[in-house]
Parts: sequence; structure tokens; C-alpha cells
Amino acid sequence: MKHFSKLAFGAIVLSSLLLPEKNVEARDQISIVGSSTVFPFSASVAEEFGRGEFKTPVVESTGTGGGMKLFCSGIGLEHPDITNASRRIKPSEFKKCQANGVDMTEFIIGYDGIVMANANSAPQISLTLGEIFSAVAAVIPGPKSTDDSCDLISNPNTKWSDIRSSLPAVKIEVMGPPPTSGTRDAFTELAMEGGSKLFKCLSALKKADKTSWKAAVHGLREDGGWIDAGENDNLMVSKLNANPDAVGVFGYSFLDQNSDKIKGAIVEGVEPTFENIAAGKYTVSRSLFFYVKKAHIGVIPGLEGFAREFTSEDAYGEEGYLVDKGLIPLPSAERIKYSAVARNMPKLEM
Repeated sequence: MKHFSKLAFGAIVLSSLLLPEKNVEARDQISIVGSSTVFPFSASVAEEFGRGEFKTPVVESTGTGGGMKLFCSGIGLEHPDITNASRRIKPSEFKKCQANGVDMTEFIIGYDGIVMANANSAPQISLTLGEIFSAVAAVIPGPKSTDDSCDLISNPNTKWSDIRSSLPAVKIEVMGPPPTSGTRDAFTELAMEGGSKLFKCLSALKKADKTSWKAAVHGLREDGGWIDAGENDNLMVSKLNANPDAVGVFGYSFLDQNSDKIKGAIVEGVEPTFENIAAGKYTVSRSLFFYVKKAHIGVIPGLEGFAREFTSEDAYGEEGYLVDKGLIPLPSAERIKYSAVARNMPKLEM
């Protein structure tokens, strides 16, 4: 009788039990999807991991929302093993995962800032959260608004100087990530919600009707003031250099890797620097995540090892190779915590 290794046998069992109607060959390469912000970090870990006994994992940049959709679709060799995320998994996504039998382990790998940047050939801009909201919100409180009641009107601001006279008298043109992006989610939560607090009537609306408040505060312009630029940040940099009046929204790590071409806007008086984000001084910042599918552990070769590599001091430590890519490291106690998570792989409960 032919003998199989436990790993190979597990792969055969997984494909036969979960995919009975499909002829799926055992997969010996980790499949990773998700956030375009986490992509360069994950790709660097994959490259390093591939120098050892396992094949280099395949990493795809699908956006956080797109990655969650693929990851939560089910268990089996045609589904990804890991998804990267520039925000925490949403309760609705977690519910979908659970409905499809997907249990997972959650990792936080570090921090990132959401930056607004323009070409180095253009003047650096300094904005408040209120001014960011006033520039890109689809609707804003009109002149008939009171502290208790919002008269929401289509955003009338066409130039930055319409918001504040000392800002450039150029057309508002902000390029940012699409709705499937975790960076978009973080921008609306941190910048748009933060900026909306400038308007008392929106705070009153939040208390009275949270659904209407969310629609108003998260809605972005569709008149050219905001432009969905896709998940390709490299393309956005090219567009910013071609149009010095335009502003782009993306993660700090990408700004750090392209500082020869673009520069970040000052927000609430603070520059988006490594030190300011790490110290918590830069208000528009967030945690970065990845999720490992528990049912694939022991079936897809190297899955636990990849998680251990990602959470090693050589990778995400203060002197790790991911810092060179722009990752803002976690405090030491948090790094120790997630290194232990990589060894134990506990199931996420929400």
C-alpha cells in the first residue's frame, strides 16, 4: 500500500470532503488575498518565507472588502488561506464566514496612517478634519441649518479656497480608494466622521437618526470632487504627478515608499511621519490585520510557519525588514502577544 504523509493525506481529505464535485488537486502554495495597503508587507514576508523549505505564497491585492468576500466564501482548496485587511473584520463579514464554516485566527501587525498627498512640485497643504469633510462630502449642512436641525445641501465647494481663503484657489479633485477598500473605510471613519463633528447639527442627527447620519457623513462626492481611483496606488502617484493640483488618499506606507514623488498634507497641525503615527499624534491612523483560515492549517503546507514569520521580530519588530517598507511597529508587549497567537492559533470570537 502506498504511504502518504499526514500533510498530503489531510489535503486529499479536505479536497474530497469539501469539494466532492470538483477535481481539485492538492495545493502546496499558500494563497493570500486582501488589502492593497497590507500587500507590500505581506509580499515581503512571502518572499522571505519562500527562501526556506516552502514555496513562495501567492499574494493578490484585491482590497480589504474583496479579500473578505473571497476568504469568507468557504473552506476548500479553491478558497484563499489568508486575507489581509486595513481594518478589522466587520460583524457582517464575520457572520458570513461563520455561515460558511470559516473559523479564523486574527493578527494585528502594526499601524498605518491615512494620508492626503500631492505632487512634490505642488505646495504642501495643511488641513483640518473639518476642511477635509467640507471638501469631499457629497452633502454638507446649508445656511438654513441650526444646531439641532440640518438643512443638507449638495456640496457647493468647487475650489479649496471656497472652504478657507488661504487654501489654494484650485479645483477640489481628490483621488481615493474604491468602496471595497479598507483604506476607504478608515478614511470615512477617521477623517469624515471626525470632520463632521465641526457641524453641531450633524452630531444632533447622529443621536436622532443614526442611519441618516451615516448616509450623510460617509457619502462622498460624485461630481468630480472625489474620484474613485481603484486599488492601484502606483497609478495614483502617476496621476498626481501629471496633475499637481490633485490630491490622493492612501496609506502612509505608500507615501513613505514614494517620498521622491509625493508629499503628505499636514492634518490638524501634524505631519504624517513615522514618529508622529507611532506616538499617536497623527489623528488619521489605524491598525493593520491579517486573518488565517483555521480549517486550512495542517492542510496547506507552511501556513502556521508563514504566520510565525510575519510576527517575528525580524519581520515586524522595531528593526525588522517591514519597517523599511513603511510599517509602524506595535509596542513590544503587543508584538509578543501576536507572536504567541502565531504559535497557538486561537479561534477568533466576536
